[in-house]
Amino acid sequence: MLYIQFLFLLLMLYLGSRYGGIGLGVISGIGLAVEVFVFKMPPTSPPIQVMLIIMAVVTCAAVLEAAGGLKYMLQVAERLLRSHPRLVTLYGPLCTYTMTFLLGTGHAVYSIMPIIGDVALKNGIRPERPMAAASVASQLGITASPISAAVVYYLSQLAGVAEGLSLLSILAVTVPATFLGTLGMVLYSLRRGAELQDDAEYQRRLQDPDWSRKIKETTATTLGEKLPPAARNSVLLFLLALVVIVVIAMVPSLRTLQVGDKPLKMDVIIQMMMLAFGGVILIATKTKSSKVAEGVVFKSGMVAAIAIFGIAWMSDTYFQYAMPNFKAGITEMVTQYPWTFAFAMFAVSVVINSQAATCRMMLPVGLGLGLPPALLIGLMPASYGYFFIPNYPSDIATVNFDISGTTKIGKWYFNHSFMAPGLVGVVTACLIGYGLASVFI
Repeated sequence: MLYIQFLFLLLMLYLGSRYGGIGLGVISGIGLAVEVFVFKMPPTSPPIQVMLIIMAVVTCAAVLEAAGGLKYMLQVAERLLRSHPRLVTLYGPLCTYTMTFLLGTGHAVYSIMPIIGDVALKNGIRPERPMAAASVASQLGITASPISAAVVYYLSQLAGVAEGLSLLSILAVTVPATFLGTLGMVLYSLRRGAELQDDAEYQRRLQDPDWSRKIKETTATTLGEKLPPAARNSVLLFLLALVVIVVIAMVPSLRTLQVGDKPLKMDVIIQMMMLAFGGVILIATKTKSSKVAEGVVFKSGMVAAIAIFGIAWMSDTYFQYAMPNFKAGITEMVTQYPWTFAFAMFAVSVVINSQAATCRMMLPVGLGLGLPPALLIGLMPASYGYFFIPNYPSDIATVNFDISGTTKIGKWYFNHSFMAPGLVGVVTACLIGYGLASVFI
């Protein structure tokens, strides 16, 4: 019966993925109701902390966007790309990785994709090389961000399991692991695919008058737009928020309210600082609060919160119910072959399209199995597997932004532009991450 119930869980996740976004959350709600009232599973608690973290971080980042801060960051990135155009395959992914590292979400990189493609095309570089790697890097950077929901959830759950575990000890593993994973897929991408003069699809588009005009005349740029001082100031304030969070994480006494009290948990601190600095940015830059909810970051982030609400609650209810029966067999398998937990994380992520939801779903499973924190943290990059099926918004947008036609979804669906960079990046990050975790955790 447990296997039938597990197949039902997968079916609900699959149906939700067909609708995407909020559809993932509400269809998971159907699955949860069936689990409780048909299969008689006791419901667990909804994932309130993860949702609050997402809401706080997204709100602050959305205020930054409304103040012009994201556009300012975009101009800085574009100046770097255009000053070193021959290195666009390196700098493009590094720019998107850095933006995700700073913002805690990969939904802020859409504007830079046309610029990466434009710089590559104008310099005779196959756009697929930097663009596909940049799309993957924008998601690989999530497990390296100190304010991402995935990292903060790991910290909140593991802090009481591993003595002395802190935000910095997690980042000491995930930052170099994902950064080197990004460099690994950059090296792979440098020579991938045919050169433009030998690419059949590109040459076909050059022969078409409409496509030829688009290719030759389109120039994507943000440098002509003059931004107010508030845009730069909002970025500086946002960076200050990250510095404050890191300093508080480094000095536990700053989180101790009274002598003898336990320090406040870092997930609470991050929620508090993100809300507070969102307010500081709003006041200091005189941004209209009505603009905050209109941006891409706010809409994408709140949709992600609803999706995680349903997915995590439904899956957690099943695994808490089923774990006593599965624990012995899975523990033996993972003990002999630690990489199998990474495979499980990856497979779940392919289905539910969210690293935070994957971590919320799989970390309790790993802890229930008694897996060591070093293994769980080292394999954390495996929570990014949704490049495998090319239906994620950033990947679809990247395909549409590449007017050369080199970034594409292949005839056989799985032979798409993001598959190889994604596999190289995630496998490299997991191998390095597990090695680093063995030292630092």
